[in-house]
Amino acid sequence: MTSPPWQLTHGDGKPRLSVLFPRVACPDRASCTGDASGKGRHLTLLPQQIQTRNRADQRTEPWKVRYALRVGYEATVSETTGAHGLRGCRYKGLAKTHVQHVLTAAGTNVTHLADCYTPGTSPDRPPRPISPFQHLCRRLAVETPE
Repeated sequence: MTSPPWQLTHGDGKPRLSVLFPRVACPDRASCTGDASGKGRHLTLLPQQIQTRNRADQRTEPWKVRYALRVGYEATVSETTGAHGLRGCRYKGLAKTHVQHVLTAAGTNVTHLADCYTPGTSPDRPPRPISPFQHLCRRLAVETPE
């Protein structure tokens, strides 16, 4: 399918290319594309100059450093959607869906933590300070005769 000529637009105050593909007669189109208006598929693209500038920027060291942070997030999202089925939900309702997402995220974090250390080892860290509750327990243990 070919599109009509592309139009230069300034809808959001920035130059964009607007492409409107013609409507295709298909009985399942609404369920596939989500286009309820029936006007056809509409795409808004960056002009070639901006795409070229962005691609050149991606070769610079500061951009690579910023993107390195995103790589970890993207990998986690990919894992939870692919391996743990986060794209679909087992439950109906916003509250139950939220619980599933939170538990999936917690399980993913536990899995990542388990991969950090070999079995039987723990991270090196200084001992935790004594909590007020532990102070109370120790004081009561000293005060109560046995």
